Order: sequence, then structure tokens, then C-alpha cells
Amino acid sequence: MDSRSQTEREHTQRAIEEAQAAARQAGQHLESGASEMAEAGRETVRRFGATWENAKNNIQEKAVTSAKATDRVIRDHPYESIGIAFGVGVLIGVLINRR
Repeated sequence: MDSRSQTEREHTQRAIEEAQAAARQAGQHLESGASEMAEAGRETVRRFGATWENAKNNIQEKAVTSAKATDRVIRDHPYESIGIAFGVGVLIGVLINRR
């Protein structure tokens, strides 16, 4: 009976050691996975920031170009511009008063 309990203890000890080794490996995998996910998140933030900056610059450039074109048209055709603005104002006034 003594040798049997000794064998059982050895098996139990070996099983505990294997479980501890497996837990250590799982922890290492979790750490490396978390590290990879964090790096992927940082890269995504960097790409989003660059895309956002490019979009902002494109919108600003288009707004400036449109404003310059509008200014050029108004300066080339001042009376027509006043007439169109007056017409749009009257139309909006009529639509607001209809409600």
C-alpha cells in the first residue's frame, strides 16, 4: 500500500507540474497575444489619424478653391449675382410664410 500511495503521489505531483507548465505557457500566449493586439490597435490609430488629416486637408483645399471661384464669378458678374441673391431671398421668404 505504501508503494502504491507513493506512485499516486508521484503521478499527482507530475500532473500538478504539467498543469503549472501549461498555465505558464497559456499566460505567455495571452501576454504575446495582448501585446500583438495592442500594437495592431496603435497601428490602426496611426492610419486613422493619417487618413483623417488627409481628408481634412482635401476639404480645406476644395473649400478655398470653391471660395476663390465664387469670388471670381461674383466680381465678373456683380449685377447678376445681386439679382440671383435677391431671387433666392424672395423664394425663401415665400416658402417660410406659407407655413
